[in-house]
Amino acid sequence: MNPVANAKPPVRLRRDRLADLPAIVRVPAYERSDLKPGIVHIGLGNFHRAHQAGYIHQLMQQGRAYDWAIIGASVRSHDVEMRERLLAQDCLTTLIELDPKGISAEVIGPMIDYLPIEADNEALIRKMVEPSIRIVSLTVTEGGYFLDANTGTFNTNHEDIRHDAENPDQPRTVFGAIVSALRQRRVNGVQPFTALSCDNLQGNGTILRNCVAGLARLSDPDLADWIDRNGAFPNAMVDCIVPATTDHLISQCQTLGIDDRAPVSHENFRQWVIEDDFCAGRPPLEQVGVTLTHDVHSYETMKLRILNGGHQLLANVGEILNVPTISDCMQDPDIAAFFTKVQVEEILPHVEAVPGTTAQDYLGLVKRRFANTAIHDSTRRVAFDGSARHPGFLLPSLRDAIASGSSINGLALAEAFWCRMCAGVREDGSEIAPNDPLWENLRKTALAAKTDPGLWIGQRLYCGDFGPGTRFSEAFSSWLTAIWRSGGRAAIAEYIDNDSKPR
Repeated sequence: MNPVANAKPPVRLRRDRLADLPAIVRVPAYERSDLKPGIVHIGLGNFHRAHQAGYIHQLMQQGRAYDWAIIGASVRSHDVEMRERLLAQDCLTTLIELDPKGISAEVIGPMIDYLPIEADNEALIRKMVEPSIRIVSLTVTEGGYFLDANTGTFNTNHEDIRHDAENPDQPRTVFGAIVSALRQRRVNGVQPFTALSCDNLQGNGTILRNCVAGLARLSDPDLADWIDRNGAFPNAMVDCIVPATTDHLISQCQTLGIDDRAPVSHENFRQWVIEDDFCAGRPPLEQVGVTLTHDVHSYETMKLRILNGGHQLLANVGEILNVPTISDCMQDPDIAAFFTKVQVEEILPHVEAVPGTTAQDYLGLVKRRFANTAIHDSTRRVAFDGSARHPGFLLPSLRDAIASGSSINGLALAEAFWCRMCAGVREDGSEIAPNDPLWENLRKTALAAKTDPGLWIGQRLYCGDFGPGTRFSEAFSSWLTAIWRSGGRAAIAEYIDNDSKPR
């Protein structure tokens, strides 16, 4: 449907007003008073509400999973305002599905509470100790796992991790809170919950296990062994494009007759592939299209490299050229040609097919999704936290290309675009506002790299071992010099026309 002006004032979104919403808005068919908690989700942003909560809602609409309701949680103080907004509307969320043919709206209600956000995470720990909680899921971003960029291992020397190891009853981090809860469950004779990562990390379940058990081992090796022996940390691949909430989206909801202060929009596509490894039961997710498998690796490789890596190909050059959204980038002939050439020649050759889908077919799907003009997904949002996203999404393709002796020219250009973006100014002279947790260091190095490109790739934290003297180093340096000298479009033209090092 397309939004039309609503004759009546919008209805404030609350549990007791669901029946007053316009008939075109789908609402929960279940009584929310019948729901019982089974999941704690930490990091309750837009993605979780559009993705995981959407799947649980679908089950509840079928009369299933009433004992798998979601309790929201966060370990970040800046989520306090969102918590207040959601509690004020009984933790209901309006999902706006963005289809080029027209939008549709649905109110979902699988989330029934949002825990207080506290410095010592006491309320969160207390809830996770309850035997009814059988899954603790997370979306804490790729940069939230305290990983060493060079080794990919859990960084036990981080200040916050050391604090949690030395003060296990007053943890700062999400992993410290999980360890504290598991310690108390063990004392109480309660089995562990399944810890389920929903972040874009390859092998995210294995990484989560290493974080939780690794932190526990610093203070209580016996507890770490108990967690390893009895817990479950399934790997999972998640996929749905979920833009940031804007004033326009809130107004769009009001046009549809809903006064929602925290709506979420999402594309008309959703995918979830999970390793079927749960230690305390799970909802029947396969009934709503979730793929349960024992081989997540090939699915996540395809998605992380083609979709997430593709996002970085578009967003960084889009920011430099002041192209506002991902769909705008796909309509831009230069950027779209760059995206396609890098994908076909340097990313797809190193991605295996999954059941029912080849890498080429998946790229076609991604291109259609990125070109969806109903999705106003900003290049700024997609470019955020490049210091975590480039190592995870583009460098694995680069490593495979180098190992096979194949072309790396486009990937080197992509990394040069990231460096150029981090200089903090677009080609039209407008400022790029800070857009990374490590922005100041990145900006300082990017500006210095204008005359000495080696300074950028010398940052092993973000660029791995592709340092001076490598094939990548030579290509990167040439491209960065060309971008500063002649601009991003000229660099793309050079790459497309000749696939050679810039002159």
